[in-house]
Amino acid sequence: MPKRLPKTDVVIVGMGAVGGVAALPLTNAGLKVIGIEAGGWLSPRDFAPDELRNGARNWPQSVQKAATEAPTVRASSDATAVQGGHPMMNAVGGTTMHYWAQSWRLNPWDFKVVSATRERYGRDRLPADTTVEDWPFGYEELEPYYDKVEYAVGISGQAGNVQGRINRAGNIFEGERSREYPMRPLRSSPFTDLMGDAARRLDLNPFQGPAAIASELYDGRPPCQYHGFCNKGGCHVQAKSSTAFTTIPKAVDSGNLEVVTFARVTNVVTDNDGKVTGVDYIKGSETFFQPADVVLLASYTYENVRMLQLSKSRAFPSGLSNNAGQVGQHYLSHHQGSPVLALFPDDLHNWYGLPAQGVAVDDWADDNFDHADLDFIGGANLWVHTDRKPMAAAKMSTFGQARNWGSDWKKFIKQNADRSNTAYIQKTTLPYAGNYLDLDPTVKDPMGYPVTRITARYRDNEKRIAAFVADKMEQWYREAGASSVIKTGPGNAMGASTHAYGGTRMGNNSETNVVNRWGFSHEAPNLGILGASVMGSSGARNPTLTAQALSWRTAEYLANNWRSVVG
Repeated sequence: MPKRLPKTDVVIVGMGAVGGVAALPLTNAGLKVIGIEAGGWLSPRDFAPDELRNGARNWPQSVQKAATEAPTVRASSDATAVQGGHPMMNAVGGTTMHYWAQSWRLNPWDFKVVSATRERYGRDRLPADTTVEDWPFGYEELEPYYDKVEYAVGISGQAGNVQGRINRAGNIFEGERSREYPMRPLRSSPFTDLMGDAARRLDLNPFQGPAAIASELYDGRPPCQYHGFCNKGGCHVQAKSSTAFTTIPKAVDSGNLEVVTFARVTNVVTDNDGKVTGVDYIKGSETFFQPADVVLLASYTYENVRMLQLSKSRAFPSGLSNNAGQVGQHYLSHHQGSPVLALFPDDLHNWYGLPAQGVAVDDWADDNFDHADLDFIGGANLWVHTDRKPMAAAKMSTFGQARNWGSDWKKFIKQNADRSNTAYIQKTTLPYAGNYLDLDPTVKDPMGYPVTRITARYRDNEKRIAAFVADKMEQWYREAGASSVIKTGPGNAMGASTHAYGGTRMGNNSETNVVNRWGFSHEAPNLGILGASVMGSSGARNPTLTAQALSWRTAEYLANNWRSVVG
C-alpha cells in the first residue's frame, strides 16, 4: 500500500520543457504545486564539453529511465516491432538541457491545415487517409503565450513581422507578433554569411533563426560563449535557456513549488466516478500516493500516452481518458530524414559554434508557396548551421572520392574535415489512420511495465515534400559554391523522435480528440496534458516553443478557472 502524502493543489508529472514552464504561472497564482521528476538536478560538472560522452553515449548520467523504456517500432500493424532508441533524457529541465535550442513559432497555416488547404486548392488536395483536423483555435490566440514564454525563458532572434511591420532581416513569412524578441539573434559565422548571400542571389529570404540561448546578458545569465557543445550538451555558463535555469527556479523561489527528484510515476489514480485524485510514484524502494486536486501530465509524448494507457480503472477500463479510443491515435513525428550533404572546395571555418547558430530559408515551408501544380501540401524549413567537432568530422561522407577506410580515407579527412555541411530540413508531417501508439504486448521495462509501441510510417505526401525540398537545398548549396552534393532520398520508417506529436490530441470533438481546447481531458476534467502530444499538426518546425506556449496557456487557464476545473 503506497504511503499517503499530504494533499496538494496540483501535481505536475515531469519537470522538463513544458512542466517547467507550467509551474511558473501556477505558483505565481498562489497554487501549491508538486513537480515529480524521474531525474535529478544537474550541475556544471554534467556539462563538460565531452563529445564522446554527450554525443556518442548520449548523456549516460541522465538517461537511465528513458533508455530502459525505449519504444519499439514497426511500420505497420502486420510487421514485427523491433527495439528502437529513446531520444529523451531525465533531469530537472528535461531535454531543454541538451537540445539544440531552436525555438520556433508555428506558421498561422499550421493551425488550419484542413480549411486553408480546401479553400486554396479544393477539397481533394488532402491525402485520403489523413486524420488531420484544424486546431480548435488559430495562431492569434496562441500568440500572447508565445510572447510570454519567449520573455520568461529568454529567446534570441530577429522578428520579421511586428504588428504588421515587415523586417526582411527576419522571417517575412511568420505570423504577426506583438513585439520584438527579448534579445538580438545569435551572431552569424563566415559560413552562414556565405549561405545567406547565396540565398539572396536566388531571390530567397534568408534569416537567422530564433534560439533559446542568451545572446547578451539576460535575467542574470551570461551570453553564449560559442564553445561548441550545444548539440546534446548542457551549458556550463547557463546561457542556454533551459527551464532548469529560468522558470523552475523562479517557481521554487515563490515557495509554492516542491520538486521531487528521482521519482517515477506509475499510475494516475481515479475514483469510481472517473475523477483524478492523484498519482502513485516510486522513489528509491518506497511507494507513495500524492493526492492532488489536479494532475498535469508533462512527461513527453511517448510517456504521456503510456501513462494514460497504463492507468486503468473501473471508470477507464481501456486506460485513463480513453473511453473514446483516442489515446495513442493521430501520432506523427517530424520527417527529419533524407538529409542533403554538400562538399565545398575550401574550408568553411565551421569548427565548434552551435547548431542554433544558423541561417534559415522559409520560402518552401508550410503554404508559403503555390502548391497548385504540385502533388503534395506543406513544405520544409531549410536550415544550415555551424557546429563541427572532431568525432563528427571524422564520420563525414567521402562523397565517392575516397574509400571509407585506410590511408586514402585519412588523407581525404585531413584535407576536407572543414569543407562539408549537412542541411537540417524539417518537413511537414500529417497524422494518418494506421499511425498510432499502443502498449507493446511482449516488451517490458525493468519494472515489468509494457513499453510504448510505435506503429507508423511516412506516406506519399511526406516523401514528395522530401524530394522537392532536397532539390531546393541542392540549388542553394550549389549557388554557395558547393562542388559536390548528395541527396540521400526520403525514408519510410517513423521511429522514436525528439519531435513526436499527437497521441492525446486537442480538439473540440470528444469523439476524435483526448483533450479540449484548454488541454484538459474530455473524460476526466481535472486531468490536464501538456506537451506536443496535444498537437495535431507539426508544421515545418520543432515543437518545443509551441508546446511551451500551450503549457503556459493551460496553466493560466487552470489558475483563472480553478473552481470549474476542480469541480
